[in-house]
Amino acid sequence: MSERVTNWAGNIVFGAREVRRPTSVAEVREIVAGGGPIKVLGSGHSFNRMADTDGTLVSLAELPRLAEISADRKSVRVDGGIRYGVLAGHLYDNGLALHNTASLPHISVAGAVATATHGSGERNQNLAAAVSSIEFVDGSGELVTLARGDADFPGAVVNLGALGVVVALTVDVQPAFELRQYVYDNVPRASVEQHLHEMLADGYSVSLFTNWTSLDISHAWLKRTEPMSGDWYGARPADGPRHPVPGMPAVNSTEQGGVPGPWHQRMPHFRMEFTPSSGEELQSEYHVARTDGLAAIDAVASIRERVAPVLQVCEVRTIKGDDLWLSPNYQRDSIALHFTWIADADAVTPVVAELEQRLAPLSPRAHLGKVFTQAPSTIRDGYERFGDFERLVRRYDPAGTFRNPWLADILGF
Repeated sequence: MSERVTNWAGNIVFGAREVRRPTSVAEVREIVAGGGPIKVLGSGHSFNRMADTDGTLVSLAELPRLAEISADRKSVRVDGGIRYGVLAGHLYDNGLALHNTASLPHISVAGAVATATHGSGERNQNLAAAVSSIEFVDGSGELVTLARGDADFPGAVVNLGALGVVVALTVDVQPAFELRQYVYDNVPRASVEQHLHEMLADGYSVSLFTNWTSLDISHAWLKRTEPMSGDWYGARPADGPRHPVPGMPAVNSTEQGGVPGPWHQRMPHFRMEFTPSSGEELQSEYHVARTDGLAAIDAVASIRERVAPVLQVCEVRTIKGDDLWLSPNYQRDSIALHFTWIADADAVTPVVAELEQRLAPLSPRAHLGKVFTQAPSTIRDGYERFGDFERLVRRYDPAGTFRNPWLADILGF
């Protein structure tokens, strides 16, 4: 391959022999019919070799942009290459909103859905849960459409790229709304111990950030529909805008200070007009049952002297449960602990392994698009419908057109 293609973070150099950028669904079908191995790149926000291949790497960035709002204004049909920031702007212009967004608006909808990426909120499910239909080109080059209510649908939405090339999705929408964003500094450890669940429920979306140099929480970000004032569980209002990562310029962050604004300009942590950093971080994330949230925080605290030197920031959030087979929130309301590490895999990997050992009694489910060391058997055991998912893979991609070594390890075949 003449061009050097990496993921967003730059820690993965793809080994594909060619990169194809189809401009139509018909061209996607042609590529797949030509045989594999094939992987879809998305926006490149995976931190492992999920999307790597020694065959053909397919980017859907050149597909015609599609954002068709349904007649009843309850859903939107989008193409497989659209990014959340683009979709959000279109929906807002039409008086509509998504129920949830990720921290970054720069990621692709199809890629985020395939890995069960999420925003946060006690009553908000992850991004994949808003999908009501999925259209993909399977291993034989056929176009398959599955809709909510179909037997295969809950297994096909969060698909790890194993079933085919997702060329379109239909996503639930709702009327547009405004949010206010507040940041509070230095949440005392005692408040976390006594009020964790109340704190995480005190807004449409709530995030707690820490770099684990202290047992206290560095700052809390609350996205709310209603105004608030005064201290918050012993924390003081920030005296100016903040960035989630200490020392980074706050100008990249969405507006704070309780100023009301459109949902899509408050729900993400970062502004769409600023390009996120590249090559400066690795990420891991683990989901545990909501009732085990404090135990998970305690597990990290027990090795914080190991975690802090290789960490930029840790974020704690809640996600409502869903019925998608490979979602880390499958049938359990969850608390997620997200880790943004320094860009040094040799230093980070042993800490990730130790962290997983400490969390193991809580049955953590790793975000599979990020850095983890869990054994494939541990991953499979964490999802009671994993065997059903394997059967879907064999049905829609019997020849392994979309298989790569990473996926083969996870699947066990």
